[in-house]
Amino acid sequence: MLCPTLSLVLLLLLPLAVAFRPNVGKAKTHVNIMKTAIIMKIAEVCRDVERAEGRDFDTPDESLEELLQACLGRDKVGEVSAVAFKSALEQIYRQNALVDNLFASSDGHHFNSEAFVEGRNLISAAVATAKANIQQENFQAAREALGRASHTLQDFYSHTNWVELGHRTPYANLLRPDSSIGPIAGEGEATCSDCDQDSCPSNILPSITREQKLTSGYLSVRSPFKPPGKCSHGGPSDKTSSQHPRGGIHKDEPGPQNRELYAAAVDVAIAATLDLLEDIRSAVGDARFLRLMGISRSSVLCFVIDTTGSMSDDIEEAKRVAFSIIDSKTGTQDEPSAYILVPFNDPEFGPAIRTTKPNVIKAEISKLSATGGGDIPEMCFSALKLALTSAPQSSSIFVFTDAPAKDTHLLATVKALIQSTRSTVSFFITNPGLSRRRRRDAQSGTVSQLYQDLAQASGGQAIVVSKKGLPQATAIIVDSTTSALVTLLQCVRSPGTTETFTFLADESVRDMMIYITGDSPMFTLHSPSGASQSSQVTHGPLGTIQSVGNLCRVRLNHQTGPWRIDMDSRKAYTLKVTGQSSTAFLYDFVEPFEGPHPGYMVIESRPRAGTDKC
Repeated sequence: MLCPTLSLVLLLLLPLAVAFRPNVGKAKTHVNIMKTAIIMKIAEVCRDVERAEGRDFDTPDESLEELLQACLGRDKVGEVSAVAFKSALEQIYRQNALVDNLFASSDGHHFNSEAFVEGRNLISAAVATAKANIQQENFQAAREALGRASHTLQDFYSHTNWVELGHRTPYANLLRPDSSIGPIAGEGEATCSDCDQDSCPSNILPSITREQKLTSGYLSVRSPFKPPGKCSHGGPSDKTSSQHPRGGIHKDEPGPQNRELYAAAVDVAIAATLDLLEDIRSAVGDARFLRLMGISRSSVLCFVIDTTGSMSDDIEEAKRVAFSIIDSKTGTQDEPSAYILVPFNDPEFGPAIRTTKPNVIKAEISKLSATGGGDIPEMCFSALKLALTSAPQSSSIFVFTDAPAKDTHLLATVKALIQSTRSTVSFFITNPGLSRRRRRDAQSGTVSQLYQDLAQASGGQAIVVSKKGLPQATAIIVDSTTSALVTLLQCVRSPGTTETFTFLADESVRDMMIYITGDSPMFTLHSPSGASQSSQVTHGPLGTIQSVGNLCRVRLNHQTGPWRIDMDSRKAYTLKVTGQSSTAFLYDFVEPFEGPHPGYMVIESRPRAGTDKC
């Protein structure tokens, strides 16, 4: 079996052709049918929303970025990235394709072997799950359920005789759980004539067509047995197709004998998927439907704030910072789609307060006050875990504290949540060990080390700063809460080394920033034009350097081409270069799977190092 990394390369190089194969091949795939229907429905919903509000909707071209921009409103200030949009759609596509791997032998999931009632029940259950999760704003679970429901729905048209019966519109009863299915061919009733080809255009018995009875092909990769007279699915892996009546009735891909039926099945499957999407839209409303599809202005902004007694000054500063950030984002493309506040003390933490309204979150932050917390460690990881489970994927989470975590037993859980949600966590650690905290804890470094490890794992920052420097340090929040943020370079060196790093900025990148954390590391920047600037020059030809606490922030002047930074430090440091761009790279590690409908399955965890097997 191919290793995950190699499988990733293949997935990027092979064309995702235009269901009935799961996600690769020359025929139209489940993924492409899903994509066609989703893009059509999103454009329809956005057009209806814009017109209802008295605005014109310019029909976008085929670009997802253009569609997102049109849906969000072209009058908004700022650039928009389609990363979250594409990620949301990929969650749906992935679950759709995964049905062929996880449920390969389940007749109901594919409407094989005349399992019509089972198939419709699976669709109904998945649709109900999707709707319930949307109402709870658990959009990831809803997307997964939608992907599974759509696969089974689409298979109805490629695996049954629906189009052979002359139908060119979807079977509405598949989305009506209280309606009947049928008529269905009887258990002992013959349905097919013999055919010595893989797919035959007319091997459905005339009596079945005349009486408008539903049937589907039997399929087994292990045994040739099937009930006498019944149709087979067909294909090289279907052993039942070698038993009389031979052949198959599947329309998973076009062949010389079934091109018209295949084309009809694809068209009806697209129309049926549109009906499924409309059914969900009608149940949850336009706003939630668009959020299900990943149409939102920016990531969720989450504040996790220590409210113990020693944080009194920090809480007041955090309030001012939060209000400034919220106000600066309002009315722009970077306005967060939601805000979350999670306070924590000792032993209490939470609740997670979530709202889409800026004034509401500002009012909740205003209520915070510093009390209690007798001993030094606090319930930071419990609060962070609550934030990670309350926020959607790819959220920006900012933690304000001046104490180490008491609940370190949750470290592995928090790391796993960071990895699975792909959220970014940054820590602002104020005066560790000073003033009201025991000085020996600051000297030991225990206050910030675990926070630094978590920040690095998530792509965030761990900034140790004085209370007076907190306003300057929190400028990083403004930088990183944009939907168009891209990471050009990130590395950690512990212990530090003298090393040269390079990164490339093309014409799509703007507002480049360099963040360096450490004990006053020295560095020299080199631009594509050949100019240079040392870390001791705060205002130079290449940018402006600002230092606060253990953070050095460099705002680069725009130049396209290869940049170089020479680091010179024997102490540990982190280096991160970001920019804003509408272009981003999405990736997954995958492994191939075999069966009646082979394809690729995403590996949820990281591939094992040092192995060439999945």
